[in-house]
Amino acid sequence: MATTAQFTAQPIIDIAQVSTANTNRDGTGTIVTVASGPSTAAAAGVGKRITRVSVIATGSTTAGVIRFYLSTDNGTTNRLVCERLVPAVTPNTSTTVFRTEVAELIGLMLVGGGSCLLRASTNNAETFNIVVESGLL
Repeated sequence: MATTAQFTAQPIIDIAQVSTANTNRDGTGTIVTVASGPSTAAAAGVGKRITRVSVIATGSTTAGVIRFYLSTDNGTTNRLVCERLVPAVTPNTSTTVFRTEVAELIGLMLVGGGSCLLRASTNNAETFNIVVESGLL
């Protein structure tokens, strides 16, 4: 067990957009890479720690799902790690666009080597911005 705390050394913001409908839960279909581990080879103290993941719709939404996947082989195999339900929202002057944070992904470590990816898809053909705040170790 480590006796020295490991803090993030460099803050990182990754932004991706998902918009193509994909109803699959098995890791196939259109899936977008949201964040990846550092390209430096995996070793002690090499990785990226996620501190926040936000999902923001760019307009009206219908009832649907945003899915998050983890891949450790550069996107060849995608494993579902969590889902976030999207309600029907029509933004106007008194209702804002759909926005949520994904608490299940806080603390997730993406290892170095460049092949560890956090990926996402949307169930419906609606556009969402996904913002990942993280830090390199």
